[in-house]
Amino acid sequence: MPADKKQREFISLPVAVLTVSDSRTEAGDKSGKLLAARAADAGHRVVDKTMVKDDIYQVRAVLSRWIADAGVQVVLSTGGTGVTGRDGTPEAVAPLLDKTIPGFGETFRALSFGEIGASTVQSRALAGVANGTYIFVLPGSVGACATAWDQLLRLQLDFRTRPCNLAELLPRLLENRA
Repeated sequence: MPADKKQREFISLPVAVLTVSDSRTEAGDKSGKLLAARAADAGHRVVDKTMVKDDIYQVRAVLSRWIADAGVQVVLSTGGTGVTGRDGTPEAVAPLLDKTIPGFGETFRALSFGEIGASTVQSRALAGVANGTYIFVLPGSVGACATAWDQLLRLQLDFRTRPCNLAELLPRLLENRA
């Protein structure tokens, strides 16, 4: 059988989950719990999960710690992606990114359109790479997190997905660094 037709083995990735919210408590954090559960159910290792207020400096502090930690390769963030005055997660994350992955937000909004219609224009979901760590910034609703995981992240974080996936690129994210 040609090499490209062989079944590849699953690779478990270390994942951290961040919930950004001014109104939720850990007990009521359905979106963060959903992301952690789905990542674990898929075979990944949830190495940390935390919640912070919607404050760009608190968000950056947690993300900076995870970005610097070689034991975290994927960050799933939920909340703070709307357009209100308190929604600041994209502004907190963007300066930390070495590269953006525009296709993630574009594809997420296209998928969401089928579920919530024109309201999807309010989503500022984004993704990128910082110091070899993938960061995915998702809306705070459970439905949005389920859509993102089930239709995008589950596949792109699975080394077995063909023709290509983000998991297989992890070893190459820090190429050509000085």
